[in-house]
Amino acid sequence: MEHVYSSIDIGSDTIKLVVCELHKNHLNLLAATSVPSKGIKHGLITDPEQARQSINKAFKEIEDMLGVKINKVIASVPNYLAEYKIIKGQTEIEEDIITGKDIGRAYKDGIIHSLEADKEFVAIIPIDFKINDKTIMKDPKGFPGKKLMARAMMTTVPKKNVYSVASILESLGVEIADISLGSIGDIDCFKNKDIESSVGAIINIGSGTTTVNIYNKGIPVNTKIINMGGKDIDQDLAYMYRIGIKEAKKIKEKFALAHKKNASIDDIYKTVNLDGKKIKINQQEASEVVMSRLEEIVSLAKNEINHLTNRPIQYIIVTGGVSNALNFEYVLSSELGGSASIGNIKLIGVRNNKYSTALGNIIYFISTLKLKGQNYTMLNKDDMEVLSSSSKHFLNTSSETMLGKVFGYFFGE
Repeated sequence: MEHVYSSIDIGSDTIKLVVCELHKNHLNLLAATSVPSKGIKHGLITDPEQARQSINKAFKEIEDMLGVKINKVIASVPNYLAEYKIIKGQTEIEEDIITGKDIGRAYKDGIIHSLEADKEFVAIIPIDFKINDKTIMKDPKGFPGKKLMARAMMTTVPKKNVYSVASILESLGVEIADISLGSIGDIDCFKNKDIESSVGAIINIGSGTTTVNIYNKGIPVNTKIINMGGKDIDQDLAYMYRIGIKEAKKIKEKFALAHKKNASIDDIYKTVNLDGKKIKINQQEASEVVMSRLEEIVSLAKNEINHLTNRPIQYIIVTGGVSNALNFEYVLSSELGGSASIGNIKLIGVRNNKYSTALGNIIYFISTLKLKGQNYTMLNKDDMEVLSSSSKHFLNTSSETMLGKVFGYFFGE
């Protein structure tokens, strides 16, 4: 057991909490849970006490799985009104050889001169570094020099986006080790060398909202939120068949398909409507309802991509819980064409795309530690020993998985 990291993604429908271990430069899943959320609407906290109870339940479930208390976490904060700004900072090298501390000081200089008073700093995504006004590179640590200039993308959000999340976690005795955004987590979850050299988009279809993010060489540059998601499908089904929302959600997740292509008219779902009348719903009809709303969501996302950038798009990845629906690929094909694909998480135990933000934020956090030359784990020595004694129960990734390759790339394998 080497280094352990935990990450939470607070969604309108579910709270996702993931705990991973980095062992020999590869990521292993230790535990993951997804619990229903309350007090959260369109990704924003509307009832702090209800949200607190939901978040606390997620932590309790993870603690039951691991046998240790999670008291540090990477927290994803709402993307609303997120801004991305390229910053430049510089510093004098203290001991002629560049260290992680020099990188941190250069970043700090850029942040201080660029951060607006009403905004909260969230994250820095490195672009490149210049040594002595000449040599440009991605990681300058260990190189000689007198002056270091850093160029990076700074992400900020309104202060309330951060404080609303931080106050709840603090009340639960959980320390925030770092904050991040869905736009950062999603790209780091799926990033590869092709993405790092192209312009593309990730569409995250959640329960209450759909987030459209644009990336240039793997760096987020713009975000748009559409107030439509999986809950709108539930409402459509509830209205169409005059049934409760819970029953509609069950039909969406367990019976209907995302596209009518392979739906059967002979496959029947029996239920009772709000009038107490027994009704029969065939799969094809239910799938047409789901497909209609999904086509609208994807079409709106496509329009936003066109509005957010005029550059050619090399890839579109769709993630979020809704993207797991059977036959969803047919909706993508008809609305977005061949450039679009469904996100594919290959870490055993969290292959559901609803975990992409939480998992990706761990990847981002570790890559940041590596760049700064820092060594960090979120558990103390005693808790690490408890986990090590039961490590045989944990799920591992092999070196052939996408995440294994990502971490091999980060750590120079």
